[in-house]
Amino acid sequence: MATAMAKRLEGKTILVTGASSGIGRSTAKEFARTAPKNLKIILAARRVDTLKEIAQEIKEEVGDGVKVLPAKLDVSNPEEVKNFVSSLPAEFQDIDILVNNAGLVKGVAQAPNIDPQDVDVMFSTNVTGLINMTQAILPIFKKRSEGGRGDIINIGSIAGREPYPGGSIYCATKAAVRSFTDALRKELIATRIRIIEIDPGQVETEFSVVRFYGDKSKADAVYAGCEPLTPDDIAEVIVFAAGRRENVVIADTLIFPSHQASPGAMHRKV
Repeated sequence: MATAMAKRLEGKTILVTGASSGIGRSTAKEFARTAPKNLKIILAARRVDTLKEIAQEIKEEVGDGVKVLPAKLDVSNPEEVKNFVSSLPAEFQDIDILVNNAGLVKGVAQAPNIDPQDVDVMFSTNVTGLINMTQAILPIFKKRSEGGRGDIINIGSIAGREPYPGGSIYCATKAAVRSFTDALRKELIATRIRIIEIDPGQVETEFSVVRFYGDKSKADAVYAGCEPLTPDDIAEVIVFAAGRRENVVIADTLIFPSHQASPGAMHRKV
């Protein structure tokens, strides 16, 4: 018997950016498990071969009740974002839920030694990519009754609330996401469009590998002695937020592993 949350999600079309790994991958799978009878999921990321593998994994796990579309997209490219929806098959264009998950961090340098290219990559992906994606999807939402309907779920970070040394640019990008999300919620207050931000603390994903330019030993050291959150932990919260009754908005959520209290306050086992 379908749960109340599954019934609310049935028939929805969901777009997840950054879906090839980590939180995005787990989110797509969690949506499929929660509402396996009648759902469409668009997996968007640069690594389309990986997306095809994830689509097959979802099919093997839940069957044919969930239609999954792997779609190549670099959110840092404004033209790709602009043309993305029109490039989709017609049955996938009527999007109900956007999960703005694509994001990254590069390096731990402090000013004045921050690589300008790293600055550009972080802002074009984490900030303008997210904004452009939102602007591409909002017209779909606004065609619906009561001024518009749909969910925009932005994945932020504790870094957007509490900046730390060696992360100034990444922290600035996530602070920008937080400001944009707050303002957007106010701008759309007269509609049924829900604006949701979910801010994870320490999560073990490819995040740190990318930060250290592929150096896995440095990435592993970030999690040494800790029990970080998993992508599945965050995915469960994302799907829970999307599955509330439409009069309920889980507007702002901060998620830590039990050993963490802030970016720099973590208990590590010796």
